[in-house]
Amino acid sequence: MTTMSGKVCLVTGGTSGIGRETAARLAELGATVVVVGRDAERGRAAVKEIRHRAPSAEVDLLTADMSSLAEVRRLATEVLEKYHRLDVLDNNAGVIVLKRQFTVDGYETMFAVNHLAPFLLTSLLRERLMGSAPARVITVSSNVHSSAKRIPWHELARGGPSYPLSKLANILFTVELAKRLTGTGVVANCLHPGLIRTQLGREARGVAKLLVAAAKPFMGTVQTGAATPVYLASAPEAAEVTGGYFFRGKQIEPSSLARDPEAAARLWALSEELVA
Repeated sequence: MTTMSGKVCLVTGGTSGIGRETAARLAELGATVVVVGRDAERGRAAVKEIRHRAPSAEVDLLTADMSSLAEVRRLATEVLEKYHRLDVLDNNAGVIVLKRQFTVDGYETMFAVNHLAPFLLTSLLRERLMGSAPARVITVSSNVHSSAKRIPWHELARGGPSYPLSKLANILFTVELAKRLTGTGVVANCLHPGLIRTQLGREARGVAKLLVAAAKPFMGTVQTGAATPVYLASAPEAAEVTGGYFFRGKQIEPSSLARDPEAAARLWALSEELVA
């Protein structure tokens, strides 16, 4: 495995599931790992486990509620104050909510957490990433993005909940980000981790809860889910690809809508307005 010694890696949603496993494996490769989570107690437990697995690694914990744009800005400020370099930004944090719910900023929760938070965080840390080049931005998407057949632009941020739309936004964000980072030494890629047994969907109730339970025996482990983000963060050949969508360590094609450069540019412009 490629050593990550001397590298600083920030993993959002790093206190559980795929993010926690990704953080642990990067620490095992020698990276300084910054774990970001909403809950301090759960974060301390994650850091303790990671340090147990990688006793010589530097592991730090920062807390932030990614549903709040103010919290995302505070997180970025803390990162910039504490770390003089940033080699990997892993936008892993995500939520699934099954009812109409809005953030303190007035945006639909899944769109805010799954897209606006990584969009804003990446934007705020962009100069630090460029100053640390070669560097990498990784965003966790999902193959459910393909079920989003159109983008309701006028109600995208304040409409009904749509997990597929938020995951589509992850890919469009990556496409446009890669374009804007051309020539900087920073690559941007996204991925589908697979159907993995995590805490995502823990708020499910009724029929949805039964469906989640029924699917669990067919789901992969967090170790499987973390394999691709670790690959994108550490593999030398992954530094040669940008704007890609990956599954099981291989670049694959997302939906045709996810590859639409005009949609990517329009989403970027809208996102800039929403986080301003």
